[in-house]
Amino acid sequence: MSQQNTRNFCIIAHIDHGKSTLADRFLEITKTVEDRKMKAQLLDQMDIERERGITIKLQPAKMKYKLNGNEYILNLIDTPGHVDFAYEVSRSLAAVEGAILLVDATQGIQAQTLANLYLAMEQNLEIIPVINKIDMPNAMIAEASKEISDLIGTKEDEIIKISAKTGENVEKVLEEIIKKIPAPSGDPNQPLRALIFDSYFDSYKGVIAQVRIIDGKINSGDQIYFLKAKAKSEIIELGVITPGLVKTDFLQAGDVGYIATGLKEVGKCRVGDTITKYESSFKDSDEIEKLIKPLPGYKEVNPTVFASIYPIEGDEYPNLRDALEKLKLNDASLSYEPESSSALGRGFICGFLGMLHLEIISERLSREYDMNLVITTPSVSYIINKKDGKEITIYSPTEMPDPSHIENIKEPWAKLEIILPKDKIGAVMKLAENSRAIYQSTNYLSEDRVILNYEVPLINIIVDFYDSLKSISSGFASMNYEPIGFRTGNLIKLDVLVASEKVEAFSRIVPQDQSQEEGKKIVAKLKTAIPRQNFAVSLQATIGGKVIARETINPFRKDVTAKLYGGDVSRKRKLLEKQRKGKKKMKSFGRVEIPQEAFLSVLKK
Repeated sequence: MSQQNTRNFCIIAHIDHGKSTLADRFLEITKTVEDRKMKAQLLDQMDIERERGITIKLQPAKMKYKLNGNEYILNLIDTPGHVDFAYEVSRSLAAVEGAILLVDATQGIQAQTLANLYLAMEQNLEIIPVINKIDMPNAMIAEASKEISDLIGTKEDEIIKISAKTGENVEKVLEEIIKKIPAPSGDPNQPLRALIFDSYFDSYKGVIAQVRIIDGKINSGDQIYFLKAKAKSEIIELGVITPGLVKTDFLQAGDVGYIATGLKEVGKCRVGDTITKYESSFKDSDEIEKLIKPLPGYKEVNPTVFASIYPIEGDEYPNLRDALEKLKLNDASLSYEPESSSALGRGFICGFLGMLHLEIISERLSREYDMNLVITTPSVSYIINKKDGKEITIYSPTEMPDPSHIENIKEPWAKLEIILPKDKIGAVMKLAENSRAIYQSTNYLSEDRVILNYEVPLINIIVDFYDSLKSISSGFASMNYEPIGFRTGNLIKLDVLVASEKVEAFSRIVPQDQSQEEGKKIVAKLKTAIPRQNFAVSLQATIGGKVIARETINPFRKDVTAKLYGGDVSRKRKLLEKQRKGKKKMKSFGRVEIPQEAFLSVLKK
């Protein structure tokens, strides 16, 4: 089919604004998926996505649609909406020419919608504004229209109002896509350049790369070359995604599809790399790179949250390494490095984009790879200037040097943007203040909704800030954050001792003025999370050698005097003394087993 009849687009929106439902309607209307195979959230392939009702992975789908007697190919890339997966969105935007800006009529523009819109505008994409959920009784269509109009300058009557659930006006969106979004501009006669926007491992076909063909044409059986990885391979199979894999003979400029590379080494097929055709006349990699200019790809994503992951069974370490390697291929924003701990054995320090990202990865390791894991308390990276002039970066509290060697500690800060109803400003400002945030400005999005701008230490917003924000704003506030660099802070390391043994997994770096409060919270949680033993277990939060908080888990007590039925009190005392000696001996040999639930309870603030 002519390149002029191809349209590549994605849907950008905040979480839970109806992206996946709109994608379902597109697949139904274009008859891409048979009615009997249709199900809700069809493009959300993972069980975890369907259970939580969120999109985690971008997912392409090729559709065909007829308009005015002409047939068009519509390549949709469904994108996530949560702030932790903004990297997935940026990759989708680089592979398309247009974007549907989807706004929920009951909620209006949210913080992540705004962030994704700015990303799309930076790429010079054609934006099609759409208001969803107009069938809801609490829909505020006029207010949402005005917000969009003020934001991007579109006339209010040009904004399409739809219900993705009922299908009302959804065909108008398809027509608008064909009218407004430009056809791909690549040249099919130029040498092949294909951008890898996603990839995953298949045990039969090797690494499968999802690609957007920018220039040139590629045929099944061709030899290909990866410009960044400097790797060569022969194509086993190629085709389009509908959303199942459909084999074709070739892909050409403007197409979105997949290439089964046959590669068994996942590191050779990286997201953002450029694929070109390998010709027998090429002498070496330098010559290829002179002839073929690599595509810009994507900026390297920097993890913001770090946590250590250890297998419960030590011999599971190689399996954990293989599982992380395969997940890394599927999720380019995950990073990991090996580390070892005297308490937990061998494991990995992993970098994540946020707490939801950490939860999803740990859940996937558990479900897809059957791993039983211990996950340490999440932290951020810190820069430590030592008194000898050296500067080091640490990713875990266990790496912190002796306090007497430290000149100062720098922690990462972020620019925080909160969109909320104006009647919730007081409560949200108090929450931000308690999170060490520094107020910057207030902007009005409409008469009733405002944008609060703050600068805040990253550690204070990654763990439970979002949940607290939703709670105090009755669900109406939304947030987006962006790292802005490191600043010096008054920070110290807090350790936790269980039965006088330091448990590294519970250590954390905290502001000095909040250390006492943090210590009390941790030991109080552990008291309920660690099962009772036959002896008393002390829980202590310490800074250096000083105990700042303590709890005791009371022992089980067997009633050794139950068999007595009278007689002298000395008999009772003798039995109790014997029991006390036994418990003292047990305590000196006893080591407390800490269940996974205890680690998770401290993980959640």
